[in-house]
Amino acid sequence: MALGKQVEESLSEATSSLRNALSYAARQERPIVCTQIANLISEIDSIGSFDGIMDKLEEISNEKDS
Repeated sequence: MALGKQVEESLSEATSSLRNALSYAARQERPIVCTQIANLISEIDSIGSFDGIMDKLEEISNEKDS
């Protein structure tokens, strides 16, 4: 089951906001703040990738059951 359109859009907006925050943080904040923001961006990106992998595994499992 792929991510819904609303979820994908919300994750995309969150990533965009975090990238914006990261650009400001890079100029003014401590490195740990930048690291944590970058980690959040990475985690959000991983959600879509992981969901795609789960979809493929589900397809394979369904093919074996048929």
